[in-house]
This record gives sequence, C-alpha cells and structure tokens, in this order.
Amino acid sequence: MSVQTAAAPTTQIGEPAVNIAIFAAFVLVTLVIVFRASRNNRTAADYYAAGRSFTGPQNGTAIAGDYLSAASFLGITGAIAVNGYDGFLYSIGFLVAWLVALLLVAELLRNTGKFTMADVLSFRLKQRPVRMAAALATLAVVFFYLLAQMAGAGGLVALLLGIEGVAGQSIVIAVVGALMILYVLIGGMKGTTWVQIIKAVLLIAGAAVMTAWVLTLYGFNLSDLLQGAVDMGGDGGAALIEPGKQYGISALTRLDFLSLALALVLGTAGLPHVLMRFYTVPTAKEARRSVVWAIWLIGVFYLFTLVLGYGAGALVGPDVIKAAPGGVNSAAPLLAFELGGPLLLGFISAVAFATILAVVAGLTITAAASFAHDIYASVIKHGEVNPDGEVRVARITVLAIGILAIAGGIFANGQNIAFLVALAFAVAASANLPTILYSLFWKRFNTSGALWSMYGGLISCVVLIAFSPVVSGKVDPVTGASLSMIKDTSIDFAFIPLSNPGIISIPLAFLLGIVGTLLGKEEANPEKFAEMEVRSLTGAGSEKAVVH
Repeated sequence: MSVQTAAAPTTQIGEPAVNIAIFAAFVLVTLVIVFRASRNNRTAADYYAAGRSFTGPQNGTAIAGDYLSAASFLGITGAIAVNGYDGFLYSIGFLVAWLVALLLVAELLRNTGKFTMADVLSFRLKQRPVRMAAALATLAVVFFYLLAQMAGAGGLVALLLGIEGVAGQSIVIAVVGALMILYVLIGGMKGTTWVQIIKAVLLIAGAAVMTAWVLTLYGFNLSDLLQGAVDMGGDGGAALIEPGKQYGISALTRLDFLSLALALVLGTAGLPHVLMRFYTVPTAKEARRSVVWAIWLIGVFYLFTLVLGYGAGALVGPDVIKAAPGGVNSAAPLLAFELGGPLLLGFISAVAFATILAVVAGLTITAAASFAHDIYASVIKHGEVNPDGEVRVARITVLAIGILAIAGGIFANGQNIAFLVALAFAVAASANLPTILYSLFWKRFNTSGALWSMYGGLISCVVLIAFSPVVSGKVDPVTGASLSMIKDTSIDFAFIPLSNPGIISIPLAFLLGIVGTLLGKEEANPEKFAEMEVRSLTGAGSEKAVVH
C-alpha cells in the first residue's frame, strides 16, 4: 500500500503556541498535585518513601513511570526508525532486564532495607565505608541517567519551538532542571510518585493511540508496515528489517553490541531509583503486586515501540528524522505530527516532556536520599541526627544535583538518549549489582569484597567511558561531523574502542568482589547473614527500621 510521505520539516513543526499551552497546562496540574502531596511530608519516611502509603497497583504504575523514561519513548523510537532491527534490541534489552531485577533482587531488597540500596549492602557489613561507597555509586548512576533525560528535553523542545542553536537548547535544559528542582523540593517522594503515575498513564495511552493509528493506516498488517519503512529507507532500507545495520558492520561492533546487551540486561537490577520504589509500599505483598502491574505495563509499552519506530521510519523517513532539530530523538514527535497534526503533536510532546520531568524528579530524590541518609546521617553524623536535619540536607542536595544535571545535559545535548541511558545501566551493573548479589547470597562475603567490587566497578566503568568514542573521536564518515560529546573533531583521546564498557567492567567488578573477599582480613558474620537471609526471604522484621 502507499502512504503519503512527510515533507521535510521547517524550522519547527506544529504550532509553538499550542505546544507551549499544553506544556504549561501539564506543569500547572502536576504542580498543584505536588503541592497537595507535600502537606503530609512531616518525617523522613514521608519525604523518602512517601510514608509507605501507596498500594501495589499505584506503585506498579509509578515503577513503570520511572522505568519508561525519555530513552524508552524518544530514544528507542528514533533508534528503530533509523537502525531498524538493531534499534529494537534496546526494547528487548530493557524488558528482559526488568525480569532479571524481579527474579534476583526486587523483593529481597524490599524486605531487607528501609530507604536506600545502601541499607541492604551495609546490613551485615561495616556501616560507614559501605554506605559511602554505595552512595557514591548511586550518585554516579543518577548523574549518567540525568544526562540522558536532560539531553532529551533539549532536543524535544528544540524541535517543537524550532530552536536550533546550542544557546537556545541550553536555556531549555536549564528550565527543565529548574522545574525538576521545584517538584522534588516541594513534593518529596509522594509528590514525585503521583507525577510518575499520571505520566505513566498518559505515556502508555498516547503510545497506544499512535500504535493503533499507524496499524490502521497499514490495515493492521505488520508486513506492510515493515515494507513501508524499507521503501522510505532508500538504498539502505532493506537493512532495517535485518540484524546488523548498526552492530553488525565489523567484529568490533558485534563486540560492542554484546557489551551493550550485558549492560542493559544486568543494569536494571542495580538502578537505585527503581529499587527505591519498593520502599513506598507498606508490605512485601504490596511490593509483589506492584511488580506484577509494572511488568504488564512495561511489556505492553515496549511492544508499542516496535510499531512506533517502524511507523516513524515509514511515514516520516530516516533522513527527515536525522535532519530535524533533536536528531533521532525527534522521531516520535514527528510521527505524531504526521498522524494527527498540531494537536496530537502537542499532546505527545507534553507526554514526552512529562516523562522527562517525572524521571528526573525520581532520579533526583534518589540521589538526595542517598547523600542525606547514607553519607550525611550515617557517615558524617554517625547516625546522631534528627529526621528534620536529614531532610533539610536532602533538600540542599537536590539543588546541587539539579545544577550538575543542567551542566551535564548541556554537555550531552544531541546524543541518542537510549544510548546515554545504556551508559547509566553499565555503571549500575558494574558498581552495584555484584555487591547486591554477593550480599544477598554469599555467606563469606565481607566489607573488603564490597569495597573492592563497588569502587573497582565504578572507577573502571567511568574511566572506560571517559576514554571511549562516546566522549571524543567518533566522526560521521559521510558528513565529517563529530558524533561524540566533544564536538571538536581534532580532539581525540578515545583509546578504548567500545562505546559501552559493560563487557569489561561488569565481569571485572564481580571478580574484584571475590578477590577482595578472599584477601580481606575481616571474618564474615554468619549470624548476621542468617538474619538477613530470613528477613529477605520471608519479610519478617522488614517493617522495622534498619539501625545498627
């Protein structure tokens, strides 16, 4: 069948006034909700864990909201539109990763901890050094994740308002950062969770409408849709439905894909902002219910991305997408404009904007809780701090993280956000996952092993990223433009050829955990391990504070 093709975009698509009006309406509604939720923020449990007042379905929807970030909607849709099959591998990786998190760590962490991941890691180990390492790892993961969200915000609003200059997009990123800070300062975890719930419902509903619309145009025949994407792709169109367009060019790209896959599949189980969601429900039973809801919502959404990505490729075209302000991240908004004009574009863009705001708010409160609860209260003040003082430090931390996120987002602007999130997954899988699994399942594991694993995984991963093509030295062979974060093509210090370091840093972190444990002089505490095992598997005592 034939479908009308899209014209190349002008400086902006849609009506800027309509887009701004829908944005403003969403921000006002969610701010009212955040203000109302903030009335009950009286204790640290209220601010960090929403007073443990959410039901399983509510928390499951919020988990889906946390997990379905701008990378899932904007980044993956763009990756599928431009790279076809290889782009869909992101959807597969993110979904399988959630199952790994569910089966290995989710309920066990919920039963063992109180507010943060460090509560679990330090349960049977020395408190201060382990909490410090866990908090630093959390802050690193959050920073890389925030890079992706803020870069997505810059690209999205640049597309809608026709802002092509770096300065204009930097202002947009700064505005998103300011809104994020406001949400978290006022609403805490309760306000952030309600924003996540609203955003998840809108995102999944919007994606469902667009998916049905695209399939209707092609008579609900997926083969016709794929053929449309192939036809629009020109000479390289056939590669969109076969493996290898992005990761099959050489042995190096295949190795890079294995590294990416390892980071995606193992990273979720170490993401602190997703794991922290399990502390917002009152019981382990509600935690399990929330997981069931989250799996269904996340799974259905990732099926939608297949249709949305190929739909954007067929109806808009890879060349138009790559040439638009925002690059590959603009595929979903361009598809919305092609389907439903300015109104659908405004709605979908507002949903994407809400996605970014909600995820960065969730990330920020996780980082603030980690610093205030683990570093300030437990390490600096040795546990001798009142909850009000701890929450005050958390609010100050929010300001600092917001400023760092704005600066990092400006630096990373223009990168594919699904790819940037994959870097955060690599850091999480390297710095957090080995210690989480060893703490939960290895009786002999000790403090030395935890520190070797966390610091070794974190440092190796960050160093490998810094000296990879992500930061410098990657050049488009056709245009000669830089594809790295550093846009000056004369600067090249990328001596690590892999774009994602997971295949090196993750096994290294597991190995360092073993070596550190065997070389450490501290004897493991079998009684404490037995207590942790009972608590994690049964939930007994999980409602009590974890204080040593």
